[in-house]
Amino acid sequence: MRNKIIAVNAVIVLIVGVLSWAVMRNAALAAADNPAALSGDAKHSAFGASAKLQLDALHAEIWLETRAGEPATIDATTKGTVAAQQEAATARCDAVASNARTVFESAPSLVALVDAQGKTLGRNGSTLNRGEDLAASHPGLKEALSAGHSGSDIWGKDQLLASYAPFRNAQGSVSGALVIGTTLNDELSRVSDATTGRPLVLVEGEGAEMRVVAHSTASSSTLESSITAGAKEAVHNALESGHVTSAQVGDAIVATAPLVGLGSGHSAALVGSSPSALFENAGSLANPLFGVMALGLVLVTVGGWLLGNYISQPIGMLEEGLLTILNGQSDKRFELDHPDLGGLAFRIDQLLNQLMGVEEDTTDAEGRVSSVPSQKNFSDAMSVDDRNSGSRVDPLESAGVDAAAVRRLVDEPSADYYARIYREYIAAKKALGENTDAITEATFVARIQDMERDASGKIGKAVRYQVSSNGREVSLLAIPLS
Repeated sequence: MRNKIIAVNAVIVLIVGVLSWAVMRNAALAAADNPAALSGDAKHSAFGASAKLQLDALHAEIWLETRAGEPATIDATTKGTVAAQQEAATARCDAVASNARTVFESAPSLVALVDAQGKTLGRNGSTLNRGEDLAASHPGLKEALSAGHSGSDIWGKDQLLASYAPFRNAQGSVSGALVIGTTLNDELSRVSDATTGRPLVLVEGEGAEMRVVAHSTASSSTLESSITAGAKEAVHNALESGHVTSAQVGDAIVATAPLVGLGSGHSAALVGSSPSALFENAGSLANPLFGVMALGLVLVTVGGWLLGNYISQPIGMLEEGLLTILNGQSDKRFELDHPDLGGLAFRIDQLLNQLMGVEEDTTDAEGRVSSVPSQKNFSDAMSVDDRNSGSRVDPLESAGVDAAAVRRLVDEPSADYYARIYREYIAAKKALGENTDAITEATFVARIQDMERDASGKIGKAVRYQVSSNGREVSLLAIPLS
């Protein structure tokens, strides 16, 4: 039996476990492979990174405008000699660079002061590059000096994110500009950490001239390769339309966000990638269910073994006892204390007693009858107990009833008499703890009337009955009515 219990429950655990694994695996795969969601996520990431990059550039512009308007900046361009101007410009750039370290996340790699034509007067920490024409190689700076407004640009050859702010002399004309530059790779790494957390690549140019000018981390090499291999068209579409685009390239989704707020006279875009699945190995997420199934099988085995022993051991005892009785030991009885099979053993003992003619004591410790009433019990209850010997006697031999009791029986209407004696009989039976569900009033009255006719035929007098109980058994006493 225990093997059947274990087998049935093990099959149920396996079926439920396999179905759960299949449902969870399919749900995980469907959630992980959602092209629309993945494409949207890639676009949002690229747009957020480009916005952060342009915001950093705008922050640098606003800060530079304040520094450029300070007297020390203007004074550097009003010195009497070029050498004096260069020395003053270098000192001013060193002061601005020192101040920038307390404002920006990392110190700028370049702080320069240029004159109205865009030639370098001085830079921080070095006397090199004095006289270099920055406006000639960077059209954005030239335009800013001409228009007198600040701006930012990507200086790909110099690997800088540059911001510049022109300043004016006492006559109101532009006399130069302050320039600050941050290394592009460092800036892209900070932008990546603050937004997508994924590699970023900055590209310039279009068509055959498109090239990667900076990247966030060393892990961007795969992204650079994907741009070279198949994402050029998506980058071109983004630069041409001014909108964020995305394209599937190998195992990744490449998104491009144009940098419309940076530069002048050239195109630049920020490119990021997202995996082609929301999470890797989506199908394996359901595999832990196999461990749960294994644990379920272990618990089923242990539980089935215990339950099997709980049932099979008492059944084995009953089987062995019945075999002993069949082999001739007729006095064998079962004394099985079991919550579920103890009642069955008791009924088997009762059956054996009836079959073998052995009278069984059916009273409890207080002397009350504990057997379930039957039709035979009911018929036996219609006879009368002899008060002295306790043996069965004919109802006609009862005596000792006073005349007043007889008179009350004579005067009582038949309907009231039968209803009363039925109620008294049932109450007496229940007081002894017996079950009276099988004794209906109609059956009881019919039986009493038969007994009355039999008794009247024997003694030639009308007879009525009275309920009597000796604490162990309920009897009916025949009372002659004359």
